[in-house]
Amino acid sequence: MISEDKKRYLKAGRHLMMGNVAMSEGALAAGLNYFGGYPITPSTEVIEHLAKRLPEVGGVCMQMEDELASINSVIGASLVGAKAMTATSGPGLSLMVETISMAANLEVPFVFCDVQRNGPGTGFVTEPHHNDLGLVRFSGNGEFQVIALAPMTCQELYDLTITAFNFAETYRCPVFILSDAYLGHLHEVVNIPPKEKVIQKVIKRELPPPEDFVKKFTYFDDITGEIVIPKPPQMGTDYCPALFLHQPHNYEGMPTPKPMQYLQSIMDKINKNKDKICLTDQYRLDDAEIVIVAYGLPVRASYRAVDMARDEGIKVGVFRLITVWPFPDEQVKKAVENAKAIIVPELNYTGVIAEQVERVSKLETPIVKIPEVCEFHHPLDILNAIREVAK
Repeated sequence: MISEDKKRYLKAGRHLMMGNVAMSEGALAAGLNYFGGYPITPSTEVIEHLAKRLPEVGGVCMQMEDELASINSVIGASLVGAKAMTATSGPGLSLMVETISMAANLEVPFVFCDVQRNGPGTGFVTEPHHNDLGLVRFSGNGEFQVIALAPMTCQELYDLTITAFNFAETYRCPVFILSDAYLGHLHEVVNIPPKEKVIQKVIKRELPPPEDFVKKFTYFDDITGEIVIPKPPQMGTDYCPALFLHQPHNYEGMPTPKPMQYLQSIMDKINKNKDKICLTDQYRLDDAEIVIVAYGLPVRASYRAVDMARDEGIKVGVFRLITVWPFPDEQVKKAVENAKAIIVPELNYTGVIAEQVERVSKLETPIVKIPEVCEFHHPLDILNAIREVAK
């Protein structure tokens, strides 16, 4: 539960903060009690900051011996009722996927900050590369859903981390914050709201009433057919299953002979709530004939390119993905349905999200990819693409 210790909440007002620090402070504001991690560039400032701050508010920051121990400690902390998270980069994420899959099976809520860097392999460790998107979406064996949020400013690293913890508590699944080497090390002004407003936003970790102790995992209501996501069980209380078996199980946690029904429950708890989970934004899109679909840092350059193109009389706008996974199929489909062309700038070579846009858009609509790796998009690069498709 959220400590009322005044040290947990920063003084309201404007603070100059590094991105990794802003994310850490957002986690503290959301009620973070436990951080388990292992230093890795470019996320190391997260564990450095929380090593100082968490003990101040009665929490624990533990540097583990490696990434496997880190993610397992996070799951263990969450199972005993702590709000828990870790932070790493691509190589660390690669080592953690087995436990992420297990956590998805057991519906253990936790938050994962991925400060993405260049790959494959070691890569350039201080350069941004949004090459973990596929790994995040399929972060382990089996079928399950994750939630992944893509901030574009230090302010959003603070705000969306609170949202990430709320999503984790509500939907009991892995929730990722997709940062990168540039955003994590960027220094910007972050507006911290008053403590009272922060507390109002946060979903607390708490037990259900005793009459609801029987059903501890997601299930379909026998009468309404609606999906029900109980509050997370806590070891050491009466609201705890006899076993934590990471196999197909029923709402009591016991093995079930109906694995299809079990898989449907952990998939549909996300799919049937996409209207609440899929956060998006629009910029000058009302009369746009050309639509830019972007997420993360490329959104910033896209906004500038749109303003420049509008000055030239070109009708173009931005549809921004704040939630990247689950992919907001219907929102994107509606945004691009009348587009003359679609432009997708990404900080990767493949065009991971461009492929998703192509999946939901009309076959005849051209999609222009603008890939960058280890470099920030320049607005002129995007403007030139706009000019080309506007001819």
